Amino acid sequence: MTHRTRLSAVALTLVAVLALSGCVPTWLTGLTGQDTSTPTGEEVDGALEPYYRQSLVWERCGGGAQCATATAPLDWDDPAAGDDIDLALVRYRATETALGSLFVNPGGPGASGFDFIRDSVDFAVSERLRESFDVIGWDPRGVGRSSAVTCFTDPADMDEFIYGVPEAEPQTPEWVAEVEQSAQRFVEACAENSGPLLEHVDTDSTVRDLDMLRALVGDEALNYFGYSYGTEIGARYADRFPERVGRLVLDGATDPTSTQFEVVLAQSIGFEAALTTYLTECAAAATCPFPTDTTAALAIVEQLYERLETDPIPGPDGRLFTDSVLDIAVATALYDEGSWEFLSQMFTELRTGVVETGFLLADFYYGRENGEYLDNSLEAFIAINCLDYPVERDPQVIIDQNTAIAESAPVTSDPSVLGDVVCQHWPHEFEGELGPVRAEGAPPILVIGTTGDPATPYIWAESLAEQLESGVLLTYDGEGHIAYDEGDPCINDLVDEFFLTGVAPAEDPVCAG
Repeated sequence: MTHRTRLSAVALTLVAVLALSGCVPTWLTGLTGQDTSTPTGEEVDGALEPYYRQSLVWERCGGGAQCATATAPLDWDDPAAGDDIDLALVRYRATETALGSLFVNPGGPGASGFDFIRDSVDFAVSERLRESFDVIGWDPRGVGRSSAVTCFTDPADMDEFIYGVPEAEPQTPEWVAEVEQSAQRFVEACAENSGPLLEHVDTDSTVRDLDMLRALVGDEALNYFGYSYGTEIGARYADRFPERVGRLVLDGATDPTSTQFEVVLAQSIGFEAALTTYLTECAAAATCPFPTDTTAALAIVEQLYERLETDPIPGPDGRLFTDSVLDIAVATALYDEGSWEFLSQMFTELRTGVVETGFLLADFYYGRENGEYLDNSLEAFIAINCLDYPVERDPQVIIDQNTAIAESAPVTSDPSVLGDVVCQHWPHEFEGELGPVRAEGAPPILVIGTTGDPATPYIWAESLAEQLESGVLLTYDGEGHIAYDEGDPCINDLVDEFFLTGVAPAEDPVCAG
């Protein structure tokens, strides 16, 4: 691992009674057996017909949900090769008359859309949307229950990769060699255990999967709600298939023109700004572990980073709480204002060498619980990003980039990192291009940005709304990552009305948190 872990991309957690008349609500259809979707039957290239015309068979899978599995080509550019993958879907039928399907993606990359909808559909969308749409979540290729990227199979190996500390002195040739060896070992495990799939988990392939899924559920146009990285999927879908865009909402928008360096720079600035806001707000609380002066508080945090870099704190299970772990723990809590109390608890504990809350936050980010990894979200995150961005290998450019980041976020950044060491060793190269999305001819697309969002900075939402020919910017003036889950009536009512009517706000509205 690098000396200080960085967030390298956007990131980055349910009986009805039948009416005596015999009318059956839509959502009960098929719950006593199987329910089969009828594809649109639209004209596609001959090699794609078997995929676009398959029938999805939905079966009960608990809590009123239905589950299905779709087949997609491993390589959309060579579908005739016959190397197929599975895509896992979950659906809740509309509780009233359905306007169609609403696909939802929670972000990541690497987050499970299947789990998100199956376990928390009422959190993902409002009751109004549940009434009018069949809400569908799916695991994109490479993720979770779909054909998934697999790297280390032993949790101990993953622990060493994430939490391991090089034995050599930092910045020595021996230290660099240890970091390189750790990255190489991880990459080799990914290649061995994932096989050909590892080359085809890029976002553009997921966009083509999504269009196929739209057709399989019988929708002529795609209705889609994307959070965070899910906005990248939605924006690229609109650009590739503008004529098939229905009602798209992109909350916590990314900027498709950004390089990986620009992503890291913007997020570093965003998280440091969010940390500053937390420290300012914390000063008013009696339990705040910091002085009331924000500058002094930031200095204390910076000193903590420096101390943990050279003198990490051993945890009960033998893992070391390093500056790298602190970085992930802080970022995890800053995603949502409601988690700031965990920051105060962590900083209070660290004063006495207790790392319980710190590891709890870091483990939550990595999907780790009781020594086991509950999903493959980290592996998928890395695999997708290594294909979605060009990798910088020039040492001088990396030094210059680190300097720029350190100057913009001096408290939390580490100018000694070696760049994206894992992607530098990845066996497959970035083959796309980073550029603006236009979606020419598409109906209005709602783009939401939160002014205090550390993970997907507000400027990205502004940029995406400007790029899209029909983009409409909706601003949430508040803290935290994404806006819809804050439950603000202003945001949620505007989003729901757009999905229900297709009519976007006449001008770019601002909702105050």
